[in-house]
Amino acid sequence: MLRAYGPDCDGSIIEAEAGTIPAGATWIDLEEPTRDEERLVEKVIGLEVPTPEDLAEIEPSSRLYELNGALYMTMSVLFGITEGKPTSCPIGFVLAGEKLVTVRYATPKPVKIFIEHVRREPAIAQHAAGVLVRLLDAIIDRLADELENSGREIEQISHGIFRENMDERRIPAHRLTALLTRIGRAQSLLARIRETAVSTSRLLSFLHGSGALKTEAREAARNHATSLSMDVTSLMEHSTFLGDNLTFLLDASLGLISVEQNAAMKVFSWVAVVLMPPTLIAGIYGMNFHKFPELSWSYGYPMAIGLMVLSAVLPFAVLKRMGWI
Repeated sequence: MLRAYGPDCDGSIIEAEAGTIPAGATWIDLEEPTRDEERLVEKVIGLEVPTPEDLAEIEPSSRLYELNGALYMTMSVLFGITEGKPTSCPIGFVLAGEKLVTVRYATPKPVKIFIEHVRREPAIAQHAAGVLVRLLDAIIDRLADELENSGREIEQISHGIFRENMDERRIPAHRLTALLTRIGRAQSLLARIRETAVSTSRLLSFLHGSGALKTEAREAARNHATSLSMDVTSLMEHSTFLGDNLTFLLDASLGLISVEQNAAMKVFSWVAVVLMPPTLIAGIYGMNFHKFPELSWSYGYPMAIGLMVLSAVLPFAVLKRMGWI
């Protein structure tokens, strides 16, 4: 789909067959474009539009470069949180003079919100550089929100692990499995957030270094971009802090599992110690010899039972007194 925003554009879908884009368009948005839509945009801006293969490149030199006076920028944006499957999708930006072209094959939530904002307030799309910076602002705001949600999730996980009541810390196996899964999902989301933050930071650094915002007309956009750079740096530091906390919680969860395993092995150990003497006595009197001293003795059976009970109670009492049980 092809949409255009600007002083004379309302964001309606433009058919490629029409062969025209309003001259006042400052932001041209391509969502899963066809080849005809790409040709139409290339005709308007006089430059090539990034292909899906270009967006898939991961090298910084292939994602951020200047060509024929235009800036080609690609960044990874957080996507799929609402569906419970956080991932990242690349979005391409082409800043050519007073026109901004975005190429995307998904619609992350911040992009959708920004589009609705532009439709309500068309004045936002007065300048291409302003649109770019405001769109990056919406993406960064979304990252901040997701970091706050991740922080709350990590806090809930921490409360579940470090309970005040010692008995409540003994978590059954199925709950431990669910806990590890929860930690893994939180780590996956945090990794995607950091990926978007790093990608945004690189894009802003390239934008500052290119000189595209150093003109007097773009001073407001330049100041906004500087502020965004500091925001992204803060988000990256906060994500590192949350990542360290999550690693600690993972270690604590594995420690709980070890404690549970050690407790179970301890029970087996003292049970084996308690039952070992009775087993020995039962083994002795279970031997099938014809001439056995207590074979014809009327008190032989009660004596053997008494010895087995005594030999079990005595080690149990000793272990109990030593605090091992």
